[in-house]
Amino acid sequence: MAERIFITGGTGYLGTALLRQLELRAAHVGASYLHQPPTAFPNVAWVRMDLREPEEVRAILHAFQPTAIIHTAFVQYEPDLLAITGYGSGLIAEIAASLGARLIHMSSDVIFDGERTGPYTENDAPNPISAYGEAKALAERLVQAAYPAATLVRTSLIYGFAPIDRQTRFALEIAAGQRSDRLFSDEYRCPIFVDDLAAALIELLNTEHTGVLNIAGAERVSRYELGCLLAQALGYNPDQIQAGRSAELPVRRPRNCSLDISRAQALLHTRLRGVREVLAEPLRISHTDTNKK
Repeated sequence: MAERIFITGGTGYLGTALLRQLELRAAHVGASYLHQPPTAFPNVAWVRMDLREPEEVRAILHAFQPTAIIHTAFVQYEPDLLAITGYGSGLIAEIAASLGARLIHMSSDVIFDGERTGPYTENDAPNPISAYGEAKALAERLVQAAYPAATLVRTSLIYGFAPIDRQTRFALEIAAGQRSDRLFSDEYRCPIFVDDLAAALIELLNTEHTGVLNIAGAERVSRYELGCLLAQALGYNPDQIQAGRSAELPVRRPRNCSLDISRAQALLHTRLRGVREVLAEPLRISHTDTNKK
């Protein structure tokens, strides 16, 4: 049977990278969007899909008959945070199970409280302290309950340059003097280059791995360090970026969300590069609209 791969959130940042790489693969590809209509990938079977409408979602996926689903769709804030990011993920898992489709569900490192000193492994239980973290932890529980054969990928900050991602642009705007914000020097993540993550997920489709898998970059950096590295690589002055401490904020935030990726490194051929390794190579950059200073 020919591959029939469906990407939820196809117009999102990760979804777009997945579709770009799947163009090179002999597969029938479908993808969904909600608010942002597609402007690329004319060979993809596009469909508007609202995870708050269970019968609509069932009808769409049963009509497409996917052999695999990569579920990237989410929202990060209210009012639809739980409905889409949490319960919507459970719905996708239920449908994937009924179809017998391979399911890769995208989770996050912010399901942890960030209070430990070392990296989190796949065996560590979620303990979220933010609304988004709680929604992602709920999604994990629902997906595992509905479809034990699913793979739950916990990842970190996703960055890229074609186009530049939202978080990188934020750092560049600070470096350009367009924002007065500070970047936290006491929050640590394992940022992953979007093309590396997309390649790893596509490779993962051909494995039989089930359960949780950490897929993130190989280097642990603070948000401040990451912003400075990105600014310098893209020709901005990193000295314009000021450091701050999230520990001084009135709202509690997870500070160390670094992930142990040794299991993924042993399973996959795709290199999960650290940010310095990525930035050491020539960068393919597009859609830069900030002014250097």
